[in-house]
Amino acid sequence: MSSQPGLRSRPVSATVAMLDLHPAPADMARLVIEGLSRAPKQLPAWFLYDHEGSRLFDAICEQPEYGLTRTETALLNRHAPAMAAALGEGVLVEFGAGSARKVSPLLEALTPPGYVALDISAEHLQQACQNLQQRHPTIPVLGICCDYSLLQQLPQQPLLADRRRLGFYPGSSLGNFDPAEAVTLLGQFARLLGDDGRLLIGIDQPQPAAAMEAAYNDRAGLSAAFARNLLVRLNRELCGDFDPASFRYEAHWQAQHSRIAMALVSRHDQEVSLAGARWHFAAGEALISEYSHKYSPEAFRTLAAAAGWQALQRWGADDGSFSLHLLQPAPGASAPGRLSV
Repeated sequence: MSSQPGLRSRPVSATVAMLDLHPAPADMARLVIEGLSRAPKQLPAWFLYDHEGSRLFDAICEQPEYGLTRTETALLNRHAPAMAAALGEGVLVEFGAGSARKVSPLLEALTPPGYVALDISAEHLQQACQNLQQRHPTIPVLGICCDYSLLQQLPQQPLLADRRRLGFYPGSSLGNFDPAEAVTLLGQFARLLGDDGRLLIGIDQPQPAAAMEAAYNDRAGLSAAFARNLLVRLNRELCGDFDPASFRYEAHWQAQHSRIAMALVSRHDQEVSLAGARWHFAAGEALISEYSHKYSPEAFRTLAAAAGWQALQRWGADDGSFSLHLLQPAPGASAPGRLSV
């Protein structure tokens, strides 16, 4: 772990510091037991992102069917100066940074006193932070390996001390949470960023069902490999005996919930050992690997308001597929409100 550089002098070449707050295996086992006891069975989406899963996801983002990354990157490249002016000064905190490939236009426009990347895959995060710091050598970088959805406070680090915090949450990752969970998460971000913080967040919007289903079931089979890698990880880390070939991958648009449901579906009746217990899967039974909820701009503003945020600006794609929203804490906002779903 590198020592945190002094910030007042803005060094010619900064360094990368890393903190590992990854959930312990016992916590993962608890989440598995909770998730497999649900109907339908569902595990947290972050389970997908071990090193191999993160690599596969990066490859998915390059597929012709998956336009989200290209659209969001184009919006950031085009509007970064305006976004930076609206965000103001402060340390940039990216939630779910992944490969941190989208943040460079913001860093160039903001020239912040520091950048903090939060993600669940430690090895992937460290490489991403090192690559980013090489591109932006004067900006100190701190990587924090954690489940950001459970983070109650940012660590006490010099980079974050007494500085305004600006949040960045790209990739429409909020869609992995159901609406009530999304309100809770947005409220948590508000607490982490503080009363003078702001949040720039990417949100995927509903499109024709066929196009959305194709985006999550690419012809190259990477989405299917990404989902099946979840079973490989569970076998390795929690002493499981899943046979990945005994599950087929499906991705379907559920219009009533405005979401894509991605699932591994059992090909036959089977029993699986995992986390010290036996689990039955009926033929045709689904294990939800993740959801991706889609929000119109109006629906997202309602969601954000329920979490205590006020919409300031929006930068949208010309085809109506995607938006970046800038939020600030609503005057007098406190705890997140309730959202009818």
